[in-house]
Amino acid sequence: MPKTLSELRTRIDQVDRELLDLLNRRAALANEVGEIKRAEGSPVFRPEREAQVINGLQAANQGPLKHGNVANIWREIMSACRALEAPQRVAYLGPAGTYSEQAALQFFGSSIERVPCVSIDEVFHAATAGAADFGVVPVENNTEGVVTRSLDLFLGTPLHLVGETSLLVRHHLLRKDNDLKGIQVVLAHPQALAQCQGWLNNHLPEAERRAVSSNAEGARLAAGNPAWAGIASERAATEFGLHIAAHAIQDDPFNRTRFAVVCLPQVLAAPEASGKDCISLIVSVPNRPGAVHDILGPLKEHGVSMTRFESRPARSGQWEYYFYIDLQGHPSQPHVAAALKDLQALCAFYKVLGTYPLGD
Repeated sequence: MPKTLSELRTRIDQVDRELLDLLNRRAALANEVGEIKRAEGSPVFRPEREAQVINGLQAANQGPLKHGNVANIWREIMSACRALEAPQRVAYLGPAGTYSEQAALQFFGSSIERVPCVSIDEVFHAATAGAADFGVVPVENNTEGVVTRSLDLFLGTPLHLVGETSLLVRHHLLRKDNDLKGIQVVLAHPQALAQCQGWLNNHLPEAERRAVSSNAEGARLAAGNPAWAGIASERAATEFGLHIAAHAIQDDPFNRTRFAVVCLPQVLAAPEASGKDCISLIVSVPNRPGAVHDILGPLKEHGVSMTRFESRPARSGQWEYYFYIDLQGHPSQPHVAAALKDLQALCAFYKVLGTYPLGD
């Protein structure tokens, strides 16, 4: 017999109450786990454990919920349960409405204490000085490449990487009026201006392009001047009461930015193996012919896959470079450990930035 709308709503209400009961039971168990962790002095947040939980649920999921929705739901559940033990303080490039804030919420869930910062340097400082437990910083965009300031700061920081997340970035043109007339200045982070240069050339060729510390800061400034527009997220439009004068103006429709999650080792040690892991390194090699080629040998010999290789000037005045490398695997795996040992022997400088579960 077909069910009426009223009957279906009654059944949904019953299921919701069952879910609430189950969630509270889960929260009570999480509290017990928290008590054991406090007695042992172990960390509240375990990214490899949360990755395993989500991966296991996605493998067991038979729908109709999509795998991505399962991940989002359980990340929020785990975030709320973690907050019962101790809410994490997370620093990111602010103000409110930035993509960095969105990345922080995507990784940790919304039950965090937010620490917006005025620059990427300040994010590193906040996590180093203890003003925040964790920092979230952009490291790479699929069209504009690496975020050089983040890479440079990794070199001398005591922080290490414990996680990553990738954000599908949709840039919108935001302003007080709901059209493109009279725009004299477009404000955004330099990366966003570069990612939208084709659209700007076609639609606002006469407008000045002004770089600011973040996209949300550009939106905030645009809210105070009707002749200005910002490039930022839909979240920023809501935050600052702006119209979306043009939607999705990024040149690449699949524009993605990768963010790294960092903290001091005493806040969280390197995560244990999750089954899908990454190792990030910085190395330099002696300035001699074939030295860069030689560092690839241990990876090939031990069957370790390299997924990223970037160079940055060492600023020594000797035309030397640091190389930023991502490898698949975990140091607890014998073949990975052997490759790292042989690689280190070839390097003039060698630093493990972190080992962490692969992001979404």
